[in-house]
Amino acid sequence: MSEVTYYTDQLSIDTPEQVDLHFPVAGIGSRFIAILLDSIVQAVAFALLYLLIYLTSAWTAINQGMDHQSDTAQKWLVAAMILIHFVLIWGYFALFEAWWKGQTPGKRVMKLRVLKDSGRSITLFESMARNLIRVVDYLPGMYLTGLITMLCNRKNKRLGDYVAGTIVVHERIDEQPVLDHASRTFTASLAQAPSRSWMPGAKEAWEANETKLPADAIAKLGSGDLHVIETFFGRALDLPVVKREELSARLAQTMSDKMGVPLPEGVQAERILELIVFQMRGQGR
Repeated sequence: MSEVTYYTDQLSIDTPEQVDLHFPVAGIGSRFIAILLDSIVQAVAFALLYLLIYLTSAWTAINQGMDHQSDTAQKWLVAAMILIHFVLIWGYFALFEAWWKGQTPGKRVMKLRVLKDSGRSITLFESMARNLIRVVDYLPGMYLTGLITMLCNRKNKRLGDYVAGTIVVHERIDEQPVLDHASRTFTASLAQAPSRSWMPGAKEAWEANETKLPADAIAKLGSGDLHVIETFFGRALDLPVVKREELSARLAQTMSDKMGVPLPEGVQAERILELIVFQMRGQGR
């Protein structure tokens, strides 16, 4: 289980692999600009949709007569406006944060992201919870309640963050190594299996028979081992290069001990882990 430590402007997470991850906590200023940008997007969407509804209502009135329009079309217009308000005010934040892994358009521009307190990506449940409380944070106007709450804690959390167990952080882009074959953010799902792009040389090495681990040795590894390796690849771009190399070497040695075979000489630890995943998945594991 991850151990989380909070500092004045930083979220520090000690992962199960004993690797520290540090995320700068988003301040009030950057979050204000992000929500201002989101409000502009919402306002534009409101304007376009209201224009569409007005034109639809006018077309209905022309084709069905003013009496019918006043009796039926106006009721549909009111219902549509209520639905639009609900979707754009509440659903806008909840759905964007759930689908964009903790980001709205405003947060993406400001390089902000919502995470769980454990450092994991938020799900639809957390997104819905924190945004349902947004109505309370807004009271009595201009997010005054949320602002006061943020000023009263070091994590800059509003009420919605406390209810959902979330925190808003700045994306770390300074420590991410530049790779030719992949580009993933630090919120990549830890349970997501590595794609072929995560194993740039595994298939070629297999086909060329450059490096192949014995099948009976691979058979000694289980689904739990596969999950651990895939968890590492899910976090790889989040880690400083030195810690990434140390962790991959430790995992490779652990797998070597379980398989009962020595590590191939002259092969990088990450390549060994890639080959293990490739061979295990090739066996339908």
